[in-house]
Amino acid sequence: MGAARINRALRRVPAWPVYVVGMVPAVWFFWLGATGGLGVEPITALEHRLGLTGLQVLIASLAVTPLRRVSGIDLVRFRRALGLVGFFYIALHLAVWLILDLQSWQRVWADILKRPYITIGMSGFLLLLPLALTSNTLAVRKLGPLRWRRLHRLAYLAIPLGAIHFVMLAKGWQIAPLAYLAAILGLLALRIRGLRTRAAA
Repeated sequence: MGAARINRALRRVPAWPVYVVGMVPAVWFFWLGATGGLGVEPITALEHRLGLTGLQVLIASLAVTPLRRVSGIDLVRFRRALGLVGFFYIALHLAVWLILDLQSWQRVWADILKRPYITIGMSGFLLLLPLALTSNTLAVRKLGPLRWRRLHRLAYLAIPLGAIHFVMLAKGWQIAPLAYLAAILGLLALRIRGLRTRAAA
C-alpha cells in the first residue's frame, strides 16, 4: 500500500527537476574551486568531486530496477534523467582533466597509452557516449525498442569500468573505492538475474 501511494505521487512528478537538481552540485564545486574552497590543489579536488558524483548518480540509475523489484517503488521514468546527469558529471570530470589539468593533447595521449587507470576510465567514457547520445525518444524510434535496449546494456560494462578506474586511481586497497565497485557488481548481479528470469518465463 505504501509503495502504491508513493508511485501515484511519483507519477505526478515530471523528470525535469532531476536535471535541475542534478546540476546544483556542479555549480557548487566550480564555485568552491574558484574561491579557494577546494584546498591547495583545487583542480585535482574538482576532478575527484566531479568524477565521484558522476559515479554515484550512475549507481543510482543502476539501482532503479532492483529497487522496484525489492520495494515496489517505481522510479523507472527518472532513470534516463539520472543516466544523463551521471554522464554530465563524467564529461565534466574528463573536461577538467583535459583542459585545466593536462593542458596538452600530447600529455593526454601519453597518459591514455601509458597509465592503465586512465585507459580504463577513458574506455568507460567512450562506452557511455553513445548511450548519452541516444537517450532521447527520437533515438528509440529510429533504433527500435529492442535494439535500443541492447545498446544501453553497454552501461553494464561502462559503469564497472568507472569504478575500476576509481579503485586504481586510489593506488591502494582503500575501502571507499572498493565499496563502490562492490555495490555496482551487486546491482548488476541483481539486474542480470532479473533479465534471465524474464527470458526463462
